[in-house]
Amino acid sequence: MKTSYIIKHFAGAFFFFLILFISAGRLDYWQGLIYVIIGLIMFIFNYTVLRPDSELLTERSKPGEGAKKWDKVLLGLLFLTTITMYIIAGLDSGRYHWSPNFHWIFYLLGTFLTVSGQLLFLFAQKQNKFFSSTVRIQTDREHTVCETGLYKIVRHPAYLGSIIQSIGFPLFFGSLWSILPVGFLVIIHITRTYLEDKTLKKELRDYLEYSLKTRYKIIPYVW
Repeated sequence: MKTSYIIKHFAGAFFFFLILFISAGRLDYWQGLIYVIIGLIMFIFNYTVLRPDSELLTERSKPGEGAKKWDKVLLGLLFLTTITMYIIAGLDSGRYHWSPNFHWIFYLLGTFLTVSGQLLFLFAQKQNKFFSSTVRIQTDREHTVCETGLYKIVRHPAYLGSIIQSIGFPLFFGSLWSILPVGFLVIIHITRTYLEDKTLKKELRDYLEYSLKTRYKIIPYVW
């Protein structure tokens, strides 16, 4: 297992948690504390029961050549939008309370969507040994199509997980204003799904045939 990747992953998570609490301006921020606990539990799952193999960790830590330029742009937009989402949520629900108090059922629903979305992402990563952090055809790793597990249901289950947890974010934090960056985040995920799927159909052997068997990209019976 790549220790450097685990440290990098933890540092990245800590960075976003730090932004959230700085924006909130306090440590007794119950949504933030619960969110950190969920994040730490998922972090442990990621490197224990749902641990990817060492070769995949190497790929995710430092992807090989061939990453698409459009994907680099989308990843940059995802990063900036995610930072904005955390800042707005912290300022809103943690500091200035711009949004009205939500009914407890919405906080509970937000928690469920956050946890289920993150778990779906981790299961998708576990089941696909070519689960790179960038869109590229991994010819150096003899890239083949993954069509088992979640990938029998939809072609891009990880993006579905990311969208689910994104939708849960404003509900979890009780922040109406964070819906704005979250909406943009969902659009980026859908765009990335479309472009990645188009690339794989053109460049990855047997993917076109797989797409005819597994018809839906991220939402079963919808798209």
